[in-house]
Amino acid sequence: MTTPAADQPLIPQPPSTVTALRQAVAQISPAALPAFTRELDEAADQARQGSDLAPLRRFIAQWAVHVQIQRRPRWAAQLRHWEDAAAIGDAEQARRAASEIGKILDAAHAATRP
Repeated sequence: MTTPAADQPLIPQPPSTVTALRQAVAQISPAALPAFTRELDEAADQARQGSDLAPLRRFIAQWAVHVQIQRRPRWAAQLRHWEDAAAIGDAEQARRAASEIGKILDAAHAATRP
């Protein structure tokens, strides 16, 4: 049995470095580059102010998950669907959407762990 093309990643998951993640974002979701840059600047400022690398670690983890989702067309489409459903639905639909979004994020987090 073959896997449909929609299940195939567009690119390999890059290493969890700022440079590799920036290149991946530029390739698979270029519209997100301004947010990437803004959030990187904020994380670097927080790290400097607090003399703590935790903000940069959070930034890298967050964007590794973003790339993990966006490189998989099916996951990206499902995430967009549930985000839209949460925005326009009633309370019950919003709860279901939150649950489904959580499943996608959990899968992406698990896939980024070494």
